Formats: sequence, C-alpha cells, structure tokens
Amino acid sequence: ENGMALSLPDRDRIVVTVPVTSVGTAAASMLIRSGVRVCLTACYASHQALVASGVGAEYLAPYLGRMTDAGKDGLAECVRMDRIGKGLGSDTRILVASIRDVESLEYLAAQGLDTFTFSPEICRLLFMEKLTDDAAADFEDAARRGSVL
Repeated sequence: ENGMALSLPDRDRIVVTVPVTSVGTAAASMLIRSGVRVCLTACYASHQALVASGVGAEYLAPYLGRMTDAGKDGLAECVRMDRIGKGLGSDTRILVASIRDVESLEYLAAQGLDTFTFSPEICRLLFMEKLTDDAAADFEDAARRGSVL
C-alpha cells in the first residue's frame, strides 16, 4: 500500500526500496506485478540475489562497507550476486551501496558490475591523479604561451 502510494507520482521514474526479507519480498512481488519499479535493499549475502532475481526486482542493493565491517568479503559477495543474476538470465541489476574507497569501485567495475551509489567524496577522488593534474597544467601553460606541446 505504501509502495503504491510512493510510486504514484511517476511510476516510470520512482523506484521503491523494500528490504530483502520474506515480508519485504512478498510486498515487492505485489508491487512489481502492479508495475512498480522495486529495489530490494539491506542485502548482505549473495544468496539473496536468488530472491531478487526470482521476484523480478529491478535492483538489489548490497551494502559493501557494512558487509566488510561484519567480517564478510563484501567484494566477493557483490561479484557473486552479479554472477548469480547473470547466470539466471535475470534483468536484476546489482546496485552496490556503502562504497568507501575508489579501489573497491574500480575492482567491482572491472568485474562487470556497473551500478553504484557513492558519496561525493568518492566522486572527488575519482578525479585525483597527479600525472593528469601535471599534464593539464602543462597544457594550460603551453596555451598561455601560445605554443603547442
């Protein structure tokens, strides 16, 4: 009922998040059958990708940092989730959340994951590379002098 109301303003753009519990998944199933886009969230184990794929969720959101804090290999869990979904031929996308460093983001992308949510600080760090900054300064200096590198 709440998910239906939340999605009402724009079903094409609004994605309702529901925890990947038995009750949450039952609600997600009803929402999906009614045309609501659903993200199953609070995911901490790769086997939950079976649930998300089975119910037809658009997204499954594992919390990478929290899994790692709990002593799990969060990176491996996220990669397994993605492989499970792809192995089942599912359209469910793994939306990795709680990413705390650029290296984790880079690793997951190299493994084929392509949907993430991360902080503005992580975004800023994506642009930090000394060699690039040095080259850009050289280009700007050359432009000021009217020369070509």
